[in-house]
Parts: sequence; C-alpha cells; structure tokens
Amino acid sequence: MFCDLVGSTALASRLDLEDLREVIGGYHKDVETVVGRFDGFVAKYMGDGVLVYFGYPQAHEDDAERAIRAGLEIVTTARRVPVAPGGRLRVRVGIATGIVVVGDLVGAGDAHERGVVGETPNLAARLQTLAEPGSVVIDASTHKLTGEIFEYEELGEVELKGFVAPVAAWRVRREGVVESRFEALHSAAALAPLVGREEEIQLLLQRWTQAKESEGRVVLLTGEPGIGKSRLSVALEERLLDEPHVRLRYFCSPYHQDSALHPTIVQLERAAGFERDDTPETKLHKLEMLLTQTSSPIADVILLAELLNIPGGDLYAPRQLNPERKKEETFEALLRHLVALAQHQPVLMIFEDVHWIDPSSRELLDREIDRAAGLPMLLLITFRPEFQPPWSGRSHVTVLALGRLDRRKGAMLVQRVAGNKALPVDTVEQIVTRTDGVPLFVEELTKAVLEARAGGSAESPLPLPATLHASLLARLDRLGPAAKQVAQTGAAIGRDFSYELLGAVAGRNERELQNELARLVTSELVFQRGAPPESVYTFKHALVQDAAYSTLLRSDRQQLHARITEVVERRFPERVAREPELLAHHLTEARQIERAIGYWLKAGERAAERSANLEAIRHLTRGLEALKTLPESPERDRRELSFQIAVGTPLIAVHGYSAAQTGAAYSRARVLCERLGEAEPLVATLSGEFVYYFVRGHYRMMRRLTDEARQISERLPNPVVRLASHRLAGITAMHFGAFLEARSEFEAILQLYDARQHRSQPVHYVHDPKVSALTYLALVLWILGLPEEARRSSNEAFRCAAELDQANLTAHVHNFAGAGLDELLGDVPGVRAHAEAIVELADRHNLGYWRVNGLILRGWAMVQEGATEAGIALMRQNATDRAALGVGWYQVRYLCMLAAAYARVGQVEPGLRIIAEAKALVAANDEHMWEGELDRIEGELKQVQGASATEIEICFARAVAITRTQGARSLELRATRDLARVWHDQGRHRDACALLAPAFGWFTEGFETADLRATKALLDELT
Repeated sequence: MFCDLVGSTALASRLDLEDLREVIGGYHKDVETVVGRFDGFVAKYMGDGVLVYFGYPQAHEDDAERAIRAGLEIVTTARRVPVAPGGRLRVRVGIATGIVVVGDLVGAGDAHERGVVGETPNLAARLQTLAEPGSVVIDASTHKLTGEIFEYEELGEVELKGFVAPVAAWRVRREGVVESRFEALHSAAALAPLVGREEEIQLLLQRWTQAKESEGRVVLLTGEPGIGKSRLSVALEERLLDEPHVRLRYFCSPYHQDSALHPTIVQLERAAGFERDDTPETKLHKLEMLLTQTSSPIADVILLAELLNIPGGDLYAPRQLNPERKKEETFEALLRHLVALAQHQPVLMIFEDVHWIDPSSRELLDREIDRAAGLPMLLLITFRPEFQPPWSGRSHVTVLALGRLDRRKGAMLVQRVAGNKALPVDTVEQIVTRTDGVPLFVEELTKAVLEARAGGSAESPLPLPATLHASLLARLDRLGPAAKQVAQTGAAIGRDFSYELLGAVAGRNERELQNELARLVTSELVFQRGAPPESVYTFKHALVQDAAYSTLLRSDRQQLHARITEVVERRFPERVAREPELLAHHLTEARQIERAIGYWLKAGERAAERSANLEAIRHLTRGLEALKTLPESPERDRRELSFQIAVGTPLIAVHGYSAAQTGAAYSRARVLCERLGEAEPLVATLSGEFVYYFVRGHYRMMRRLTDEARQISERLPNPVVRLASHRLAGITAMHFGAFLEARSEFEAILQLYDARQHRSQPVHYVHDPKVSALTYLALVLWILGLPEEARRSSNEAFRCAAELDQANLTAHVHNFAGAGLDELLGDVPGVRAHAEAIVELADRHNLGYWRVNGLILRGWAMVQEGATEAGIALMRQNATDRAALGVGWYQVRYLCMLAAAYARVGQVEPGLRIIAEAKALVAANDEHMWEGELDRIEGELKQVQGASATEIEICFARAVAITRTQGARSLELRATRDLARVWHDQGRHRDACALLAPAFGWFTEGFETADLRATKALLDELT
C-alpha cells in the first residue's frame, strides 16, 4: 500500500518548517496507528509518502482485505489543518498485491526500511497517482482477492509509467452490503457445485423436519477452512426455498471479535432494511415496523434502538439502567423477538464462524441454544476445529464434522467446476492429488488451471492460487519463524519426510527440532506417524507444502536441495536405489543438471519396468527437459537417445502405439541415431518406429523399415539385431497375409532367443521378442489350420508373460493370444474372461489403447450371450474410438466381428456399411490378413438380405479363392463350408461334397473345435 499526502507542496509554502514537521509527523503517526491495527508493516516514510506491506512479516489469510480497510480508514480520517486546502489534510492510497522478495533491514531509526524486489510496490505507487484525494485505488489481484466485500468503481485499463501493458484498476467506494464473507467471495453465478455431501444434507433435512414439530434442534457443523461449511449452509437454504419459514443469519468477523453483539446488530440492520443514507428517524421507523411483526413491547424497541445506536427521541428515550441490567434486558428482548418469530413460522437460524465470536454474542448464543429446545427452530452453527464448543452432549444438539472428499468425488468436483472446458485426465488427477479432498482447494486450483490454460500456459507445475496462498502462509506464520523454517526444510524434502532425514538436513538440536515439529503437528498442518527418531511426517495438504516451499528464496532452495542430496546419498543408500527420482528431483532443483540426468533415466526405466507408465513418462520427460539446458554436443545427443528410446514403451502403453507422441519420440530417436552413427540403438529405434506405423496400418513404411532392419542385421552380427529383424519381418508378413512366411519368421525368433541374454533388453523390441512371437503365432497357426498348436503357443505366451509381469505386454497377450484366439475358436466365456482382464489392466495402469480393445471384445461376448443391442452398441462405439486414435492394425478383424453381429440380428444395411468400411481399410493399408473373411461375411449378410444365389455364391467363392491362395486353411474351411451349404440348399449335394471334403481332409488336428465339428456335420448331411 502506498499512501500519499495531497497538496503537501502548497502546505509547505504556508507553514513554518517546524509546524510542517509536526503536521507531517502527526499524519505519519495516524497512518502507523491504523496500519498497526490491521497488522501491516510500515516499511518506509518518504516525505509525504508512506510505503506499507501487508503479509509481511506476518501473513494473514485476508491481507488484501486488511490493506483496503486500512486504506479506507486512512483516507476518511479527518485531520484538520486550517492552512491546508479545504482546511484538512487529504490522502490518497494505491494498493497492489503480488509476490516480492523482502531484503535485509536497511538504515536506522525512522529511516529503517525492509527493501523489496518486485513490481508490486511500484504498481501501488503508480495506482495512488490515479486516486482522487480521499480515495483508494486497487489493482486486479487485490480486487480478485476481496470479491464483493467492498463496493468498487471500475476504472478500466490504464496506462502507467514503467509498465508495458495497460493495468486494470478499481476505485474502492465503501464496504459492501453482502450478508456473509462467503457470499462476498463467492458470487451466486460462480458458486461451486455441491459434491459428495448427500449424507450431510439429508441429516440437516432430518433435523429440520424434527425442528418443525417444535422439537428444536441445534447442529454444530465443524471442519477445517475450505471444507465446505458455508457451502453446505447455502445448500440447506436452497432446499428450503419453497417451504414457509423465517431465515436468520449471523456472521462473526475477525475484525469484530471485540465488538459486542456485532453479528446481532448487523442482522437487525439488514432485517430492518437500513440504507446508508437513512436518517435516524427513518431507521427508527424501520425498526418499529420490523418489531411490529412480532408485537414487541415499547421497552424492546427502546433497548434495540439503543443497541443499534439510533436516537429514540422523546417517545423512545433510553431507560436509565445499570450496564449489567441493560445487557440482561437487551438479551431478553432479543430472545422474545426470536420466540415470537418461531411462533409465527419455523425458524432456520444460521450462526457462522463462531471461532471469531465476541464474548457478548457467545453469551447470547448460549441462551438461544437453551431456548431452541422448545421451539420450531433449527440452529446451525459453523466453526473451525480450533474452537471447542461447550454445547455438545445435550439431547437436542448434533455434532457434524465435515470430512474431505474421496478421489472419485474430488474428480467429479473438478469436472463440474471446469464445466464445458474439459481437462486432461492427468491434470484432473494432479488437482485431486494436490488438494487432498478439500472442496475450496479443488475449486480454486481448478479455476487457476483453467485461467492458466486460457492464458496459453498449460504446463506443469500446477499454479498455487493467490486465494489459497495467503491463507496457507498465514497459518504457517502464526507458528513462528522457527517452526516455519522446519516446515520449509520439510517442504523441500517432499510431501512426506522422516525425522531422521529432516534432522540430518536441518542441523538443529533434537529438543528444538522436536518442539517445532510438535507445533506443526498441533496446528494440524502436518501429521505424524510414530515417535522420534522413527517418526514420519506428512503435510496435511500438498498445497501447504507448496506454500511453505514458495517462501524460500531460489538461492536458499538450491543450497537446501544440494544438502538433501548429500545427506540421502551418504546416509540412505537404499533410498537412492529404490527411489532414483528422489535424487533426480533434488539435483535438478539444486541446478546440478549433469548428475540429475542420470538419475532421471534410472527413475524412468525403473518405473517402466514396474508398469508405472505415467510415472515413467514424467521422469523421462523431466530428464529430457533438463538435457535441453546443457550445451549441444555429441554426448548430449547420446544421452538424449537413451531417453527417447526409453520413453517409447511407456508412451505406447498410455497413449497407444499410433499416438503422435509415440511417433515423435521414435522419429527424434531415429534422427539422433543417424547423427551419431549408432547401429544397435538404431534397431531399437526402428522397432519402435515400425510399431507406430504397423498399428497405424502404414504398410509401405513397415516394408521399408523391415528391409532396413534386415540390412542392419546382415551388416551387424548381433543376436539382438537379428531378433528385432525377424520380429519386424514376421509382423509385416502377417499384415500382408503371407502366413507361412510369418510363421517362419516368428519361429526363427523362438530358435534364436536366449532368455539369459535377451530378456534384459526389452527396450530394443517394444515387446519381449519371444512373447511377441508366441502371441502372434497363436493367430497365425490357427489361420494355417493348426488350432492345437495355436493353443500351445498361446499357453506358452501367457507363461512367459507371467514371468516378465509387464502390464502392457500382459495386455498384448490377453488381447491376441487370449481373446483373439478364443474368438476365432468360438469360445465365448474365454473371450469374456480375457476382455475383462484387459479392461482391468487398462484401468489399473492407464493403458488407454488396450481399453478400447477390451471393450470391443466385451461387446462381442455380450452379443453371443444374447445382449445383442447393448453389445453391438459397445462394439460400434469403441471401434469408432479406436479409429479416432489412428489405429489400423486388427481394426479389420474387429469390423468383421461387428458385421457378423449385425448379420446375427438381421440388420443387413449397417452390416454392409461396416464391410465397406473394412474393405476401404484393406485397400488403403494393404492389409490382407482378413480379406477373405470380409467376402465371406458379406455373403452371410446377403443371405440374410435375401439376395440372389449368384450374388451370394460370388462372395463365398471369392473368399475361398483368397484364403486358399494365402494358405489360410481355417479361413478357407469356413468359406468353403458356407459355399457348400449354399449348394446343398440348391440340391447340388455332390458338388458341395466334392468342394468340402478335401478342405476338411487336410486337417490333422483340432477335430473338437467348433469349425471342424460344424464341417463334419455338414459332410455327414451331404453323404
């Protein structure tokens, strides 16, 4: 806050210098007195100007409000100086809010100053030049923090000297007339939705029902700041809008804890409808009208008029009573008024924030609680946990403690606050994690994120809103500097910190450290588990940690993080091995980037090995960001290559093989490989890049990368390279429908693979080469007419995957060797079981790509089980979602399954549209794996449609020709059987038998499978 004396130059020309000194000194003293009353700090006297800080050295949750109240009092205080313009000194004030760095004490005596670095003091000084004499002008941050507590006049955006962009400004007119602080800071339009308080609302409504039967009830609603006490009271009022009742609301204020009966006085003035410009006579008349409603005696009017400081005139002359008697009779008058109201209609009385209650109001409230028992009245009293209510334990009193929201409800609140501005899932998760279920924190942090995104800054870390920053700092400052320093050290360590580590870093003696920790625990800013020296401490909210950490200067932070690193490496080597990300974080914050990068890579790789994919991506991304701060060099490129290769697999798991992020990582890795001339890493890059194009269905790039990998394998006699080459070749052949070639390549992997050498390098293959080969062999062997071998390959794939225990790999095996094979075999329970396993894995490990696959498979099982409509809808939606991800691989098979489902329920047109969509994919992607199946299912749909026999035969004959050319014996058998049945229905039994018998005769195994049993049954009919 910057205060300036108006007209001081003219005053100096009229006054003797000593008189001028006395006038200026008196003005300074007045300012200091007012500022002191609101816990401000006078930083500097500059002639006729005064610079004041609020929030330093002691922060309060309402420092912006304190500054405005102090400013209004300073500019309205009458300082009579006859020679001054207008006969009195006039002051103008500018107020700005922001973060500054407070320096050391400069100067001595009256010249002392705590210098600050930051633009906020300059802004305050510039704003006061906009103020008219006797007025206060504030900036946007101050305006936002004080809401409707005051009335303002908007000045628009103004040009200020020294500021590049225009600055929004407001003139403060006066204190607002909003009923409560909650309403002042939360406009009705912006009121956060009520989430997760259904049980509490029901309890309050039950108590209201009981109260209406003259069984008065009192509910003591307690909870920490921001937990939703006021929001719940508003929700109760909303529920009772249509019920006849009287509503009385009382609000305690931190500025009126020594003002007797302040909540009652404000409520009476509001109920009577007093206006600012009312004369005493008007106010008295309005009070009479209010009290007439309850037939109050004249004596009550006199007492309450005196309470409201309204002259009563001759009719209502004050009664001559001693102070104690006057208080007693005033209390009785107020209670009579309350009883009379309750006799007219049920009363809802809300008394908020009684932790700030003045002693007289507390005494009156005691009596109102006693009187409530026999009245149709519900009294709701709210307070923070530090207030110890004396009223619990009475029969008509209920204590209701509000707890935090769970993660699901927290996420729901985030989405409702965000409205139609959808936030990414990981952002929602971060908000929920950092706010710990406190609704106000959730609301404010969500709004801060939305504002940051609207301003073009959507990056982490999440911003700490100014609305919460002040509140949290105030709670820390109240504990004293020593406890705050311990909190700062703990905040640098992390959300959780052990006594042992804190003690080693803080360097304090044990007694002092335990005392300060006890203060933090007692304040409930920190939780404690166990007893020193084995105790562990946790910040109650992540935002408390943020607030404590934010008060550290950058240089102090760096030294502290370096100290933490040194202590952890020296005394806790097991944590270094278990949590490399811990060291990476502290080294990054200590600006020891070279050392941090190695730990980020270890942390990312370790997380990926445990299928903690989101964590892996975050660790590796932070490492890449740290790398960018180093000068360009071959060594930096080499280290970046390790990160780009490592991040590929977790990116695949979370975003899918075809995601842009996946492609970008492998493309960048390819550039680095070529720049460095690295052959073996190039194969790893090729594998990742190949999978990206494979899943997108880009056959030309698959072929090119396969050829490149083969050339490298011929040039570089390395088994790792050969394994990758065979894998790429096998997948490419399978995609193209060259099933014998695919089998040969996958079986070559099984012959070459040595678990002792090759399992330790999964990054080179995206998936373990043996498990991948076994998984795809299950499909290929079935297609080639070897269902029993296919089942053995599937079982072996599951066995090997269980040994590796990697979520993405396990989902892959469930999808293709599990559900994929069972779908081809017609095993509906098997498909259902694998689908549920895939969805569960996807939900647990954030595997978005696999989830849509699992839901398609679930839908197919539902269709087979009889839930055709719901099953088809699930298949159709997730096939669409899958296509939206850019996925081409296996999409044709899923479309075949969907088209067959439509044929099953007789819906020909949508089925044929699906077939056309799938054929377009085959043409675009050169994917011929299921080409014959498309013709066969098209034939089935035409049969349902009632098309001509010729049209149907053409479809089936084309399917037979394609699958026979491919050597796809199982698919050929299906197409042959369908064509044979058409001929059977036409009476061409001999032709049908001649067609079908050789196809069936080729098989040497799998005679218990559905396809072979159906074929045998048809042959028996034909013969």
